[in-house]
Amino acid sequence: MLAEGANVLLAEAYNLTYNLGDIPLENCMEKFVIEGGVPINGEVTPAGNKNAALPLLAACLLTQDPIILRNIPQIKDVSVMRDLIESLGANIEALDATSWRITARDLRPADLNPDLCRHIRASILIAGPMAARVGEFKLPSPGGDVIGRRRLDTHILALRALGADVIYDRGFSFQADGLRGADFLMDEASVTATENAIMAAVTAKGDSVIHNAASEPHVQELCHFLNLLGAQIEDIGSNTLHIHGVPKLHGGEFTIGPDYIEVISFVGAAAVTRGSVRIKNAGAKNLKMIHHIFERMGVTWQVEGDDLIVPAEQELKITPDLDGAIPEIKTNVWPAFPTDLMSIAITVATQASGSIMFHDWMFSGRMYFTDKLVGMGAKIILCDPYRCLIQGPNQLYGENLESPDIRAGMSMLLAALAAKGQSTIRNIGQIERGYQDVDIKLRALGANILRMKE
Repeated sequence: MLAEGANVLLAEAYNLTYNLGDIPLENCMEKFVIEGGVPINGEVTPAGNKNAALPLLAACLLTQDPIILRNIPQIKDVSVMRDLIESLGANIEALDATSWRITARDLRPADLNPDLCRHIRASILIAGPMAARVGEFKLPSPGGDVIGRRRLDTHILALRALGADVIYDRGFSFQADGLRGADFLMDEASVTATENAIMAAVTAKGDSVIHNAASEPHVQELCHFLNLLGAQIEDIGSNTLHIHGVPKLHGGEFTIGPDYIEVISFVGAAAVTRGSVRIKNAGAKNLKMIHHIFERMGVTWQVEGDDLIVPAEQELKITPDLDGAIPEIKTNVWPAFPTDLMSIAITVATQASGSIMFHDWMFSGRMYFTDKLVGMGAKIILCDPYRCLIQGPNQLYGENLESPDIRAGMSMLLAALAAKGQSTIRNIGQIERGYQDVDIKLRALGANILRMKE
């Protein structure tokens, strides 16, 4: 009873911080209705990586020449980023459903729409390119998922190290009279702060060394993209980046890689429904640590070329530590287990036999969605804002749910697919900020999921 009461109190605290106003009204008026218990089977192709597309779009502001980006995911966050960079003077032409030509010939330090900036965390990625190209501009505070405090200090420290003056007063004022290369240490291995620092440094005068840099696949993708445009970034994939500043960048063409978060979401959907799925162009080379963690829960897959195959009817069983100790899955910076997959892993664990602890030290609100799973029948003890203990397997039952953020929303969708009976998920705009056509893809795999108006 004590654990259940703690879950309720923490959930109430979370709900107080959640704001429906951050999602367009039309998305709040749609819902998914899912009839669970049906194994998914077939083939699916993931969209382009959301976390790569957003910094790549921002990086297009660094050059006057046209850039063609392909395999752009057609999701809400990307649409917002498009609106933001267009408001700064960039011209975007759609070449086909997932390809754009971006030309940022004449930029202006426009007053960015604060409501747009509040929609996505990635609006902060405009800071680095604009500091390099324009020098003086203002940027409203970014928004994004409500998963706990998300520091912006690291962005500011990095840009100041490169010569920008930054003032914060519920928003940012930047002034940079020519950026200069610098040797500096990031005070945390923040992905978006590393991306901002890279974009500011590539055309700064002189050489830069960025220590304690993030090295996630999308950070590496940004580096390769910028090198294609004429940047000189060395030691890509390490946590110490060496950048030789160049006078300017030129245009080019680049294809965004697959979204590994979406790939693992479909792995999870196959596992919890006991189905089988082939995921085309899965970017399997980036999934080694993730595979190791999912194997601890009895989920495995085979790799054929760049396809990933999840076999049917896997025995989901937790592998304990030595002497039968309860294993702890902890998030950490790449190449460790990523925080964005914690919610998916938690849902999978509810269907696995045994006990397992999940620990996400990065975000104090990541775990608060677990009360929704408890309401569906999961046995979860929320130990504190950062840790939860799961005892499985649990029969889940259909429930009326609300999607609180991108990753928790997708994890609840997985739970609904595994549940007995019908579930309704409202506020699906949150899920669609990060997943393109998720209901269409699931229906093609045999899932009983419908999109309906409220």
